[in-house]
Amino acid sequence: MSDQPQTPAPQTTEKSPVKLAIVFYSSYSTNLQMAQIAAEAARAAGAELRLLRVAETAPEAVVAGQEAWKKTLDSMADIPVATPADMEWANAYLFSSPTRFGQAAAQMRAFIDTLGGVWFQGKLANKPVSAMTSAQNVHGGQEATILGLYTTFLHWGAIIAAPGFTDGSIFATGGNPYGYSHTQGKDFGENERAAISHQVTRLVEIAAKLAA
Repeated sequence: MSDQPQTPAPQTTEKSPVKLAIVFYSSYSTNLQMAQIAAEAARAAGAELRLLRVAETAPEAVVAGQEAWKKTLDSMADIPVATPADMEWANAYLFSSPTRFGQAAAQMRAFIDTLGGVWFQGKLANKPVSAMTSAQNVHGGQEATILGLYTTFLHWGAIIAAPGFTDGSIFATGGNPYGYSHTQGKDFGENERAAISHQVTRLVEIAAKLAA
């Protein structure tokens, strides 16, 4: 037996094939909480993650005039603002936006409108994407908002990865197969967290298969 010191075998850490961007807008913290729950589940599923907020476009005086809005914005100061470069980096996307008159919030649409360059280069195509939303009431445009976002994603050539009716948590939270939708002011209980976690875990699984 050699008395030479043995060199330890190099340790290899296999990187996840999934690079997920969770892109959200939140004015009163509901979508912030949804994005944070999704981020926790995505990490548990093994995804490399960027949690990103879209830039606030409302006038500063308007935001400052509503304490809850200002408090939410201040609480997100350490979360990076989403850029087209983040969209190019990711190979999977989860969007979360409140409903505004049956559509995604103007701040989210403003961010999407910055993506013409990466879209034109085909850098948004063939990537799985899913969406979530919230509204003040159940029939406040929740499904319309998600479907409106999906229309945009289809223009990108992205692959819609909706949760469908693939888990009991979907039924337990109202049965929205297009994506999780939250009624503002309602607590995030076990069922709500399970539905969000299932949606993002399914997204990560689909992204991993596409990246293989």
